Amino acid sequence: MKVILLTDVKKLGKKDAIIDVKDGYGNFLIKENKAVIATLGSINRLNKENSLKALEENLLIKEMQSLKTKMEKVKYEIKVKTGTGDRVFGSVSTKQIAGMLKEKGFSIDKKQIHLDHELTSLGTHNVDIVLHKQVTATIKINLVK
Repeated sequence: MKVILLTDVKKLGKKDAIIDVKDGYGNFLIKENKAVIATLGSINRLNKENSLKALEENLLIKEMQSLKTKMEKVKYEIKVKTGTGDRVFGSVSTKQIAGMLKEKGFSIDKKQIHLDHELTSLGTHNVDIVLHKQVTATIKINLVK
């Protein structure tokens, strides 16, 4: 029996996969609302849904790429307190960077910001911001007294 999975089933397949199972197990999956019988109509509906998801994903990627170019054009500056020898007290956190980005008009979650190293010295630092799994913006942040 060929079925289309409606949810991920452990050791069987991911959602929207078309698989071949024994009749008894197929009936069990259908009763548990984890699968539907793979008819011509349901396969066509699945293909339409997948193409719609792909279009939405492409639109989202294009939107994130335009956001990336906007973010990389802006100059960022964070004022920090320094001690002797121009050493920064503590380090600049992702929360501070997210707050600075919010002031500039970009709503970025602190979890999207990836620091290669702690920002503990004055000067310009590169910071990666993951906007989408395929789009990463690299901004330059200047730490000043």
